[in-house]
Amino acid sequence: MTSKRIKIALLGNPNVGKSSIFNQLTGLRQKVGNFPGVTVDKKIGSCHITNDIEAQIIDFPGTYSLYPTSSDERVVLNSFSNPSSEDYPDYVVYVADATNLERHLLLLSQVKDLHIPVVLAINMADLAIKQGISIDIDRLSEKLKIKAIEVNGRSGDGISELNKSIIDLIDGKGDNTSHIYTATSEEKKTIDKIKEFAPQKLSNYQALLWAHHYNELPFLDDSQKTFIEKITIEDDFKNMKYQIDETLSRYNTLSPIVNNSITIQSLEGDSLSDKIDKIVTNKIWGPIIFISLLMLVFQSIFSWASVPMDLIDEGMATLNEAVKNVMPEAWYTDLITDGILSGLGGVIIFVPQIAILFFLISLMEESGYMARAVYMFDRIMAKFGMSGRSIVSLISGGACAIPAVMAARTIGNWKERMITIMVTPLISCSARIPVYAILVAFAVPNTPVLGGLLNLQGVAFMGLYLLGIVATLLAGIVFKLILKADAPTFLAMELPSYKMPHWKNVGLTVTEKVKTFIIEAGKVIMMVSIVLWALASYGPGDSIENAETIAKQESVEKGLTDAQTEDYIAAKQLEASYVGIMGKAIEPVFAPLGYDWKISIALVTSFAAREVFVGTMATIYSIGSAGEDIAPLKEKLTGAVDPSTGKHEFTVATAFSLMVFYVFAMQCMSTLAVVKRETKSWKWPLIQFTYMSLLAYFGALFTYHIF
Repeated sequence: MTSKRIKIALLGNPNVGKSSIFNQLTGLRQKVGNFPGVTVDKKIGSCHITNDIEAQIIDFPGTYSLYPTSSDERVVLNSFSNPSSEDYPDYVVYVADATNLERHLLLLSQVKDLHIPVVLAINMADLAIKQGISIDIDRLSEKLKIKAIEVNGRSGDGISELNKSIIDLIDGKGDNTSHIYTATSEEKKTIDKIKEFAPQKLSNYQALLWAHHYNELPFLDDSQKTFIEKITIEDDFKNMKYQIDETLSRYNTLSPIVNNSITIQSLEGDSLSDKIDKIVTNKIWGPIIFISLLMLVFQSIFSWASVPMDLIDEGMATLNEAVKNVMPEAWYTDLITDGILSGLGGVIIFVPQIAILFFLISLMEESGYMARAVYMFDRIMAKFGMSGRSIVSLISGGACAIPAVMAARTIGNWKERMITIMVTPLISCSARIPVYAILVAFAVPNTPVLGGLLNLQGVAFMGLYLLGIVATLLAGIVFKLILKADAPTFLAMELPSYKMPHWKNVGLTVTEKVKTFIIEAGKVIMMVSIVLWALASYGPGDSIENAETIAKQESVEKGLTDAQTEDYIAAKQLEASYVGIMGKAIEPVFAPLGYDWKISIALVTSFAAREVFVGTMATIYSIGSAGEDIAPLKEKLTGAVDPSTGKHEFTVATAFSLMVFYVFAMQCMSTLAVVKRETKSWKWPLIQFTYMSLLAYFGALFTYHIF
């Protein structure tokens, strides 16, 4: 039975491999960091240090200093400057990159001055060796007066020793009273007053942080902030000067320690990483390589996924048919086959494409390429009201807009952050893949181009993504002109060394993303499918029976065949159902775009999540057809004919109109909720929803009338 619980903070600069060590300690599959595809909030896991000690591991976002410049860095400040915080740790595992040791020890020195017991985990020692860097761990530990060990977050080497070091901290072994920075007499005067006034016991350095940041600390009330402000004015507390002096003092202390603890062997010529960067970040070749990689991604989504998609399609059809054969003819059989299985099958078929997308993106992240993309487009993004850090959100938006909007926390400038939040949902996310895939497959021929090098459907797919990117940049210009400007920011980031992707991490990333897609989309689609089936199977009073009677009479008058009669009756019954009545009511709004009432219903339901569109269409077309039709949705759309007019219900013009609509439309209530949370106001999500809806409507209208 556990007798003791402790809190351990995992802290370090961005991109030092904290998430890998977090996974090694907890066995979880979390991904935290400050580069594309990862979040900017703390993650929590747990592990047993010993049989009777359970540790809560709090993985904080990467930060350079306790003097924050962005929202994600304030997460760390708020927790470490407040001993009463629920996230205030008992112990700290500080992760540093062996290749940039001196720069990464600044934050460690600040944490040490908080008098929280800390152990230094030096990661990426294998890369340091390749760069000719050798670290004397024992000497470094002696000089810093903390335990330092080498670990490998990827392989797990050194993790057992890290656990032993944590146990030593718990047992009281280690010096947590020494400090790196000694406050000046002027600072000490303010520190003493704040410590005397504070409602909780503070270290000298925590009191100093209060003096510097009192206006930004959410746990201080207005009266406390006013009191500290009064103290700083009385003491002529020079905020910026003292910050600069402190930082210089820390480096003056750390530099000799690091210089005496490491040996750097001079390597001839540029490193392999430098040689690759000369090409990858080149003004001409860089963008060409980036666009080529995007083209590879979209070609792969269609080319590589075709076989598994066909297998899933056949499997779902076989399952549907088997259920119909085994179960009796009853309403619940129709619910399962025409409702749930049709809705889920319409989306599950796209799992291979989702998996391929995340696999390729993960490869680019793991290899270090994505960080180069951020650097490469920094200057370009400034022209559109954003910064290089905005690329983190925009690239993340290719996976999901929700973490992408949250990633904007890394942007310190309010205007650039707001513009990034407002335009990010225009980047096509993975939820749009099922919609794009079914529409592109319907409207664009599967024709090889450029001598078979490319596929026309893949080109169309990339075209949709590029359209979203263009819209994002143009919207950025508009918001740049509208929003009030404040001081511009600059991009400061480290380019990680190139490395071979860690296949376990890639596999875990793909597995988690696909699982999330299936579970999250599946839950929504199942609920929507059940409701849709009920609304499509029943109507007010005897409306469906009356529709059947009238349809039989009209089919005789029209001279329809038996098969045509069955489809005609099914279509008329669907129109007489509750969903048909609602669809007819909203059809006039979308009719100018080329959408009938069925598509109109799918647009409305897909506001819950974009991929619901495919499930809704699959459900409606299953119910709206007669017999044992289990054909794939694409074939149903191709063969859908209005019995009254004899015209196709779904045309190429309709498909292209829908593509444009979904490129621009918000169609994701979860994203709106996150925007509200991040901006702390309903004003911005309402503006966002309005401008994107208008853009989608008129863009689709224009497209429909072109085709």
